[in-house]
Amino acid sequence: MYASLVFLLTLGLSLFFTDLVRRYALSRRIVDVPDIERKIHKQATPLLGGVAIYVSFTVVVLFLAFATQVLIGKDVSLKAVIGLTLAGFVLMIGGYLDDKFRLPPRAQIMWPILATIIIIMVGVGVKVITNPAGGLLDLEFLKIEILRFGGVPYYFTVVADIFTFLWLMGMMYTTKLLDGLDGLASGIGVIGSLIIFGLTQFTPFYQPTVGLLALVLAGAAAGFLWWNWHPAKIFLGEGGSLYIGFVLGVLSIISGAKIATALLVMGIPILDVAWVIIRRLFWDKKKITQGDNKHLHYRLLDIGLSHRQAVLLLYILTGIFGFTSLFFRTTGKVISLSLLLAFMALLASGLVSVNKNTPITK
Repeated sequence: MYASLVFLLTLGLSLFFTDLVRRYALSRRIVDVPDIERKIHKQATPLLGGVAIYVSFTVVVLFLAFATQVLIGKDVSLKAVIGLTLAGFVLMIGGYLDDKFRLPPRAQIMWPILATIIIIMVGVGVKVITNPAGGLLDLEFLKIEILRFGGVPYYFTVVADIFTFLWLMGMMYTTKLLDGLDGLASGIGVIGSLIIFGLTQFTPFYQPTVGLLALVLAGAAAGFLWWNWHPAKIFLGEGGSLYIGFVLGVLSIISGAKIATALLVMGIPILDVAWVIIRRLFWDKKKITQGDNKHLHYRLLDIGLSHRQAVLLLYILTGIFGFTSLFFRTTGKVISLSLLLAFMALLASGLVSVNKNTPITK
């Protein structure tokens, strides 16, 4: 019962704070102007939406952590909550600066790097991963002591920390690049967090505290989605598009390194981002930071789907592959990932052939 109340509380806060942030962004002219071809919205739209998600999520999580006994425990430590709060705040600072001043890529990337370092420093990391052939792979076999504080040693676990860093950066930039259609990234955030919640309720993986965190994220993203649905009245902005992927990445770690689950949930956007990066580097011969209109969601518009139809189709595909993670163990998830890869290859080749010589839909 309290889980439902927590979701509804976060949802209500997010609805309220999103409107507040929207009004603030408009008053300060922190808006996204459709001044280049790949921007398909028709009028200047306020940014900073991620601030509303962050504030809603953080207020509820800190309340649960300090005023109740339902969150902090074996699976969710107080250090992790503090680290998540500080790292999110860093992303909001960087997001605000980018939304207002349009920072160059080198200045943009320092904020997610700093956020990732913070979460690693508080002890959140991928320590082991499941071997599809059986057993577990230990990622903490190589440790280097970097300092002692109060007699307590702090280590740089080379493989585990690098893996965690790359995982969180990858998740952040996946949702950042996914944020091209109204409601797409925020809706995927709702779906992903609900699937993680569902996974934590199964007896073999029963982790009610992690599930509670996932529900808080679902409520925060759902409240924002109300305002972000096409035609959007506010956009996530830089900080918000990064923050959704960041929290999903952290949740997949503290729920017991459910990397395969997160890959199934985010598989379609991850493979889309991978394809776009490869194409930009090897075919188009341009920087990967140079945006274009060749992402999967834009190609769906090219074949005649409406804005909402394209978003709903991606919701359905994400939900289907994510839902399979609730029933499969490691081997089944690997098979599902292989099928997802094959599906994306067929979809991409089909869309490329259909879209060849077809201009972007306005």
